[in-house]
This record gives sequence, structure tokens and C-alpha cells, in this order.
Amino acid sequence: MEPKIILPWNVSLQKAKALQLQLQKEVCIKPLKKAIRTIAGVDVAFDAAKERCFAAAVVFSFPALEILEELFVIERISFPYIPGFLTFREGPAISKALSRLTIRPDLIMFDGQGIAHPKGLGIASHMGVLFSIPTIGCAKSRLYGMYEPVGNQRGSFSYLESKEEKRIGVVLRTRDRVKPLFVSPGHLVDILGARDVVLASATKYRLPEPTRIADRLSKKAKKLLE
Repeated sequence: MEPKIILPWNVSLQKAKALQLQLQKEVCIKPLKKAIRTIAGVDVAFDAAKERCFAAAVVFSFPALEILEELFVIERISFPYIPGFLTFREGPAISKALSRLTIRPDLIMFDGQGIAHPKGLGIASHMGVLFSIPTIGCAKSRLYGMYEPVGNQRGSFSYLESKEEKRIGVVLRTRDRVKPLFVSPGHLVDILGARDVVLASATKYRLPEPTRIADRLSKKAKKLLE
């Protein structure tokens, strides 16, 4: 699969801010257009000492969650660590990994944020716009937003809201009495659609299978090449 929009990655912070504003205007939050039959998970492991990262992409059938394709790529790190701009650090490797997939998934899930981001453009939203594909951000911790306590049972959730009290995602319990996840739509999916896909994908563990397996593959790649 190839991106629909090609933009530079190795840019200054000022240019990165301008690109975020440009791409945020293209983000579209709406119900899924069709039923999901395939879903991809994406995650990145870093080897900061060697200034490189390992991006893994794994495609699954859905809802059966059988692995159909998996791969990883290695990329040099060209952008510094700056909170709120991690896409410019991870994006080159992720873009390369997605471009090498032979199966175009119906939706991609990222270990990161969607619109639950100070500029409304986390990694899931950014890559969703570039590849013109439905995306979800599923993060282990909160980056931005306020929320009420979540019930202890699987499936319990509360809305994540911006400072303007706009709903930007959910805080979702995927296992009984286990820390919740922070789920937000990235592009071409709505909040409750994102919630439902993540919950359906979290079959045994706190993390949904797409990002859990992608995380495992990225770390395995890093270990093999240390």
C-alpha cells in the first residue's frame, strides 16, 4: 500500500508545527464506511544508542484475528524526541513498513494517539490522513484530555474530553480491574466505532491483539539485530 500524500519527514520543529496544522484540517471523524474484514497493528521499538528504530506492521483477519501478514523495517532516527511531535520521529519507519504491506487493511491501529492530542493530530490521525485509511489510536497512557473514573468491568468506559469539553476519545477498560486504555479515532472512524474495534480486538490481554503482536515483533527485531 502506498501513501496518498507524500510530505517530508526530516524537517525543523517550525516546519513540523506547520505540517501538523495543515494535516489536522484533513482529519475526518465519521462512522466507518464499511465492515472491517482486515485490521493492521503498528508499533515501533527504538535503539537510541544506535540512532535507529524498528517499525513492525502486522495484518490480521477481523474479527477472527488470525495473522495474515507481518513485517518490520529498520530506519535511522532523524527527528529529536519532542512530546507532541513523536510522529516525526516514528513516521519515516512506519510509512516504510506500511508501504511494504501486500495486503491493504481495512483499518490500522496504532500504539499511540489519534485526535486525543494537543493539536488533534496524533500518530494515528497523521498516518490516517497520509494513507487515506481508517485509523485508531490506542495508547497505554493519557497524553491529553480529561475524563471521569471508569468502572472496573471489561467494557466500561468514560469519555475523554478536550479543554473545550469536546469528546475526543474514550478511556476503556479491556479487562476487569486492569488499567484502562486511552482510545481515540485517528481518521475515517468515530469515537464509538474506535471503542468497539479495540474492545473486540482485546480478547485475552489488556492490549488489543494488533498492537500487542506488533509491539512483540518490533522488540524481537531489535533484539535480533543488537
